[in-house]
Amino acid sequence: MTSVNRHFYVAIMAGGIGSRFWPYSRTDYPKQFLDILNTGKTLLQWTYERFAQFIPEENIFVVTHHHYVSKVKEQLPDLLTDNIVSEPSRKNTAPCIAYISHKINKQDPKANIICAPADHLIMDAIAFASTCLNALMFVQKHSALVTLGIKPTRPDTGYGYIQFETQQVSDNVYPVKTFTEKPNLELARTFLQSGDFLWNAGIFVWNVKTILTAFSKYLPEIDELFVQNDALLNTPDEKKAIESIYPQCTNISIDYAIMEKADNVYVIPSNFGWSDLGTWASAYENLDRDDSGNAVQGKNIMLVDAKNCMIKAPQEKLLVIQGLDEFIVVDTSDVLLICKKENEQQIKEYVAEVKRNKGDKFL
Repeated sequence: MTSVNRHFYVAIMAGGIGSRFWPYSRTDYPKQFLDILNTGKTLLQWTYERFAQFIPEENIFVVTHHHYVSKVKEQLPDLLTDNIVSEPSRKNTAPCIAYISHKINKQDPKANIICAPADHLIMDAIAFASTCLNALMFVQKHSALVTLGIKPTRPDTGYGYIQFETQQVSDNVYPVKTFTEKPNLELARTFLQSGDFLWNAGIFVWNVKTILTAFSKYLPEIDELFVQNDALLNTPDEKKAIESIYPQCTNISIDYAIMEKADNVYVIPSNFGWSDLGTWASAYENLDRDDSGNAVQGKNIMLVDAKNCMIKAPQEKLLVIQGLDEFIVVDTSDVLLICKKENEQQIKEYVAEVKRNKGDKFL
């Protein structure tokens, strides 16, 4: 697939700390920079390569925390240095998207932008490219905020859900009825049965003018900060401007700030082998497993009467594990985590507890 349109852009969001993958993912080396599935490439590298198939190289941006700029350079040597956009602090996705949208708008007022996380797994890159191009061509012609929805395969309580109208407005593009944050199991089962709910993949597509209009309407206090500093974007003074803007920004997601309020939101039901790789259980689902259902990463792991476990250890370290069923075991040089799979959503809480009791040393 060749570069199709000089007005097509992507902003890869790569600033998170991936705390649910602790202790493998750490603050100084989060999951987007790791090869979680032993593929030979990191999640960020896979994400960049997927987009490079159909977005012009000069139009690929990576937005990341300033601590990670050198890691992005190291892992993506083909990425233009000016296209690594540095955030001074983590303020969730709305300020991040406001920043990159104002920056790209100054460069190309006709831009159509995909905003996508750096740490998702997508198995079918061709289907993904086709879906993205369909979305880009739609937003080029319509004042629409588009999100990619994934056809659910199980009643998962870890994802947000999107309900859509059954009448399409364009090829496989449907108006969104409602957004629902992570539901309980009973509600998730109802959603699955109804057939008009999709998982929210957190991948967004829009024309730059459309998203900036939405910011001015639904998040004016953040939009105004960027408008006031517009003349400094794409100049040597940009860094200084952003360092004064970010402390004033609310910490809020684009979903809450705009997508759940706007009336021009559409969804494209998609099927390209997606996982947000948000948890160890999602990694487990995407790894090869032995006859007892164990997914093992490490050369010297010996299992006795263990089944359905996710086990990761340093290559040379010997682990002998007996009698565990449905556990996550992650061993690093300084931390050992042993956790029931069913409790993995609590790993974030364990990390907070470690921070309270032990400081940042193990984070």
